[in-house]
Amino acid sequence: MKLTISKSKNSEHFYSSHSYIDKNGKSTTRTYRKLGSLKELQEKLGTDRDGVIAWCKQQVAEDTRKYKEENEQVVVSLSPSMRIKKDQQREFNCGYLFLQSIMTSLRLDNTCRNIKNRHDYQYDLKAILDDLVFARVLDPGSKLSSYKYCQSLLEPPKYELHDVYRALSVLAQESDYIQSELYKNSLFLRKRDTSVLYYDCTNYYFEIEQESGDRKYGKSKENRPNPITGMGLFMDTDGIPLAFDLHKGNMNEQLTLKPLEQKVIRDFGISHFIFCSDGGLGSSDNKHFNSFGGRSYVVTQSLKKLKQEIREEALSPKYFRKPGHREYVDISQLDEDDPEVFNTVYYKEIPFATSKLPTQTLIVTYSPKYKAYQEAIRNGQIDRAKNMISSGGKLKKNRKNPNDPARFITKTSTTENGEVADREYCTLDLDKINEEKMYDGFYAVATDLEDAPEAIIAINRRRWQIEECFRIMKTDFEARPVHLSRDDRIKAHFLTCFMALLVYRLLEIKLDKKYTCEQILSTLRNMKVVELEGCGYIPAYTRTELTDLLHEKFDFNTDTQVIKKRKMRSIIKQTKEI
Repeated sequence: MKLTISKSKNSEHFYSSHSYIDKNGKSTTRTYRKLGSLKELQEKLGTDRDGVIAWCKQQVAEDTRKYKEENEQVVVSLSPSMRIKKDQQREFNCGYLFLQSIMTSLRLDNTCRNIKNRHDYQYDLKAILDDLVFARVLDPGSKLSSYKYCQSLLEPPKYELHDVYRALSVLAQESDYIQSELYKNSLFLRKRDTSVLYYDCTNYYFEIEQESGDRKYGKSKENRPNPITGMGLFMDTDGIPLAFDLHKGNMNEQLTLKPLEQKVIRDFGISHFIFCSDGGLGSSDNKHFNSFGGRSYVVTQSLKKLKQEIREEALSPKYFRKPGHREYVDISQLDEDDPEVFNTVYYKEIPFATSKLPTQTLIVTYSPKYKAYQEAIRNGQIDRAKNMISSGGKLKKNRKNPNDPARFITKTSTTENGEVADREYCTLDLDKINEEKMYDGFYAVATDLEDAPEAIIAINRRRWQIEECFRIMKTDFEARPVHLSRDDRIKAHFLTCFMALLVYRLLEIKLDKKYTCEQILSTLRNMKVVELEGCGYIPAYTRTELTDLLHEKFDFNTDTQVIKKRKMRSIIKQTKEI
């Protein structure tokens, strides 16, 4: 490389240039990098022309070093008769480096140093926490399997397995502190939109027969007859997890909101927001709690649970509006075959005040598209209900799930000579079917906001993201089965699952939300390199648009034909620097 200066009448430009022999055997020069104009560099560096020249020469020297490193030829000598060394790890995952870069940006080193001041231990808590998160994303399993998996990372653990279990107790004690620090430090990565906070609950079953600690018998989301532990989760407007807590499996979910919300207000410094949740968590007490102190609420409202007069008004086809229009629409007169009508969501507002919630409004929506979806689901259930009725008219088996097709079946006793016979016949319950049809296409939310209904509807629509958070934790990160029995260690386990979800969401946003969870995780899990002793590492994964974007966003490359060990050490160091 050499410094090239281009002069014109009014300006002077500097370039890092590369001399080479072209295909015709002639010596020529091409621009490797534009360094800038004299005026730009003087302003940037605050120096005179001699200072600019000196700086440009340093840049050219650095470009020369990089070019030689990138284009250095590696000669490998391999023998078809020489066997590889026994018990030597040769394949390593390098996908974790992208996760490590995000973990470093969350400044967990400072967090762990503060924790160390409050506890007496000798192991590296930061290294253990990092590895538990990496393993949860890349190869979820038990703590033992996570420890073994981390041996395949470019930086294998320097701690022992027993240190992991001891660290879990510390992590459980510091869970609230870690969560608040993660939020505050995530602000260095991006601005967090906390204008709307979404809350929901789920639970995790344990393959045990008797209750133990916080694992109690309760209503399982997966309809399992096992003790469960509940989890409450807050998420911000962009779908990034904010805070979580665990509660006993038999605890009423409506009672889990206030303690965690108070913690968010106190420890996170977030006090002005709109609380959004589903109807199961929208009790009058929870709505009232979020109707003062700079907070408001948008909560799903079940139409079936409304008082009769309000329900009749909500289901009445009159006084709906089309978004952006003030004229009233009678939805019974709509031509739902019209594509524009079919894809429009109509709404109306109904005063819904109570003594405890004097400013509450009910916003009812009607969607022909949603109606068609509900009809299709129910028609499928009706067909299944018919199949459940045997040829003799008897129900094949009893089921108690409220969404089971059996709800459309009614039993009828036969009579002989005016007396009830022993035999019962099962038939479709047409009254039940027609009753459910009444609600097709309708949806409602209760709120104390005075915003435009379209804005309130848009807030509620984003609730799907928190359901996706639970799905990712349960399926992609395999949060269960939990291979732990102590309550504190169980809490630490879910803390690492929460952190894995946070890191994943930040990665997803950094990749401009161009790829699905399956695509991102599959790519990271398969990004492996093979070590060639004395030479470096060879990528053993497929280069794709996603891997290119990962390297572009994180400003390092692991997809060159050979990565020398010196270069790999430099990349690892880079992922640990803020």
